Amino acid sequence: MSLYRGMDRDALGRAYNNSAAVPDAADKIADFLSRSAAVYASFDVKRDLAYGDGARQRLDWIAGPRVGAPTFAFIHGGYWQSRAKEDFAHIAAGPLARGFNVALIEYTLGPEARMGEMVDEIGQSVDFLASCMADWGADPRRLCLSGHSAGGHLAACHRNHPAVSLVLGISGLYDLEPIRLCYLNDKLDLTPEEVAAHSPERLIGPGARTLLTVGAIELPELIRQSTDYAVALRRHGERVEEIAAPGRDHFNVLETIAMPDGPALEAVALAFS
Repeated sequence: MSLYRGMDRDALGRAYNNSAAVPDAADKIADFLSRSAAVYASFDVKRDLAYGDGARQRLDWIAGPRVGAPTFAFIHGGYWQSRAKEDFAHIAAGPLARGFNVALIEYTLGPEARMGEMVDEIGQSVDFLASCMADWGADPRRLCLSGHSAGGHLAACHRNHPAVSLVLGISGLYDLEPIRLCYLNDKLDLTPEEVAAHSPERLIGPGARTLLTVGAIELPELIRQSTDYAVALRRHGERVEEIAAPGRDHFNVLETIAMPDGPALEAVALAFS
């Protein structure tokens, strides 16, 4: 039986299984972990700052080299049910080299938290950053909220937060309906009502300028998600820019921000110039 764009549950599972689609995914994650450990060893990191009472309601802060610099806040992926901020700290190297402050945001995963709770937690983390950035020497008017995969979804959910001046979605998920209809929902238990309430593509209103990037060799559904979201934003008159990532898969697309000259990071720097 057809469920979504002609795909049944099994086909949808294959369409969203990024680890299976990238043969050396485990090696790339191992590289991320090694480089992330080096970031913690090399920089003065304020770790596990609590923005809420939950065990995972924490963020790490790395101050840039200059007072009054913009802030690059990053939300990790893992399909809302795995991974942690420490696994992707390697991305901080690029923004720090460009003079940014960096915040690495953690959140409660499913099934412990429902989707709405995760979305709310990111809002809490942004509230916390907004209350602290000036005291930490950061420019409170220049906050880029970014995220990869599930993190891209969570970032997009807060385009309208008053403290967010720029959103960067990296291989994000902007319509949750296919997630509800495949194996990924076994832990998330999304309902149709939650899909409607927390799919950024369905909830577009006035918000921050948005940058979108996705690897050119990613799964077609991941590419479509970003393309369709960009179309929807333009249809509503919102400012959006798509950034090409030739030769990048779902994992090494993060090099577009982890490297100082990465094209996505370059776009963020240009937006704040």
